[in-house]
Amino acid sequence: MLIVENINVSYDDVPVLYNVSFRVKKGEVVSIIGSNSAGKSTILKTISGLLQPMQGSILLDGVRIERMHAHEIAAMGVAHVPEGRGIFSRLSVLQNLLVGAHTLNSSREREQLLERVFDLFPILMQRRNQKAGTLSGGELQMLTIARGLMLKPKLLMLDEPSLGLMPILVVKIFATIEQIKKEGLTILLVEQNVLKALKLANYSYVLQTGRVVLEGDAQKLIENDLVRKSYLGM
Repeated sequence: MLIVENINVSYDDVPVLYNVSFRVKKGEVVSIIGSNSAGKSTILKTISGLLQPMQGSILLDGVRIERMHAHEIAAMGVAHVPEGRGIFSRLSVLQNLLVGAHTLNSSREREQLLERVFDLFPILMQRRNQKAGTLSGGELQMLTIARGLMLKPKLLMLDEPSLGLMPILVVKIFATIEQIKKEGLTILLVEQNVLKALKLANYSYVLQTGRVVLEGDAQKLIENDLVRKSYLGM
């Protein structure tokens, strides 16, 4: 579904990604792991059109998207759930969710998607008329993921979904992502909790200082010496 080939990305002429290449197959979960400032979030921003690579290509279902605008890429079915959540705090939970469905023209489809996300996150149903800025951290993360699902994406990109959450909420968030995975949605996951990311993913890439240094079956990478020493503390 997604082919990223040899992208170089910079911030204000400071290189961040160097010849990064990877693939995401339809229906799989692919995780990108690495330390802070390795460039993981930059990859997602580049795919979603918030940044443009200096060189390289990005293909979504065979269509090159690396020069497209973010709203065009979203309309093609790429949902980016960002680190930091980025919700509209003065809008209600329901209004935030409907913003996520901005590419859909069918009111019936929007209602069906609302029903789906309320099934996944029942607390959002209870909070639907509440201002989003008054939610707890865990509820905000649920809202952010739900808003991404309201796009009816073919590719869901999750950036640090467990960041800043209590352990019990981390378990709940990952259980929900596992449920979404079972439904067949393609997911690209950036996550600081390396063990959980590897257990969830089908295939993983290890990023160090802007370069892919290792890749492979996610379950096998759990036993890799580099991963165990650098990211699992073993």
